[in-house]
Amino acid sequence: MSDIKKYVLESVDELRTKVTWPTWKELQGSSVLVLVASFIIAILVYLMDLGFGQLMKAVYKTF
Repeated sequence: MSDIKKYVLESVDELRTKVTWPTWKELQGSSVLVLVASFIIAILVYLMDLGFGQLMKAVYKTF
């Protein structure tokens, strides 16, 4: 058996028998957590952008 074929067969076997897949409930919970965290980070980046924008306007007005 070639090395590539052996590798593919072992990989498929590992995914079928040795991996613990999350339940549907766990998957939903993780997805909600990622969504909320992404939203919070987006708001923080937006606020930082507004703050730096105002700072740059103040700097440009002085010169």
